Amino acid sequence: QVQLVESGGGLVQTGGSLTLSCAASERTFSTYTMGWFRQPPGKEREFVAAATRNGGGTYYAKAVKGRFSISRDDAKNTVHLQMHSLKPEDTAVYFCAADPLLGRVADVVPEYWGQGTQVTVSS
Repeated sequence: QVQLVESGGGLVQTGGSLTLSCAASERTFSTYTMGWFRQPPGKEREFVAAATRNGGGTYYAKAVKGRFSISRDDAKNTVHLQMHSLKPEDTAVYFCAADPLLGRVADVVPEYWGQGTQVTVSS
């Protein structure tokens, strides 16, 4: 069982920046693909970014590519999402997730989810 705890959400103005962090309980953290997802108000949960296990690579949704950056620190069992040039449409609950397989992360069905953290971008 992997426990994930997000932090760093909040209220920011359009054009601002915010960094989300996710701490994982799993000692074999490096063997998991880590992902960030978001669920805007009234919409379905969507993929934002992923960092594959063992430093394999990073992937981004088209809507955030060039503005968001995912990074992981396997020594500290943490993954971060740096968000820049934020827009009102980035407003959502952001979730951290983990799964051994990138495919399940990409399909928005990872095995483990955090509780989510609210990000609100004011216009």
